[in-house]
Amino acid sequence: MNDDLRPNPEAIAATKASVKRSRSIGQFIDRLVRKFVWGMDIHKSVWIARSAYIDRTWPRGIRIGEGCVIDEEASVLTHDMTRGVYLNTHIGSGTRIGARAIIMPGITIGEGCKIEPGSVVIRDLEAGSHVRGNPAKPVEPTPKGG
Repeated sequence: MNDDLRPNPEAIAATKASVKRSRSIGQFIDRLVRKFVWGMDIHKSVWIARSAYIDRTWPRGIRIGEGCVIDEEASVLTHDMTRGVYLNTHIGSGTRIGARAIIMPGITIGEGCKIEPGSVVIRDLEAGSHVRGNPAKPVEPTPKGG
């Protein structure tokens, strides 16, 4: 086989690094804006998708703990204009919020929770909860075996 046609491992590694860097630079800039411009309390290890909506109407009400993941098009709200309320929303460490899930204003989510995609959380969740649906309800554990 011709050596010119073989993939160059250094070139592949450099391409992967530049893609990773560009993605992380965008998220790094988003994190800085959320923290210093909007005044949100978001731990530096949190991963937030670029399309996720973190409420800016009451930005100081956002509290997100260490190691959380907020997926594509998920919404974390701190206000409700129809009722005229502005409430703090807390998300505990290690929580995973699925795509297009909605966290309503004033909700406190415990550590290590898993919120399935498309869920609407209207009540506080205890640590380690696993919920799905609209409104979000606990997922029943599936029995092992047959």
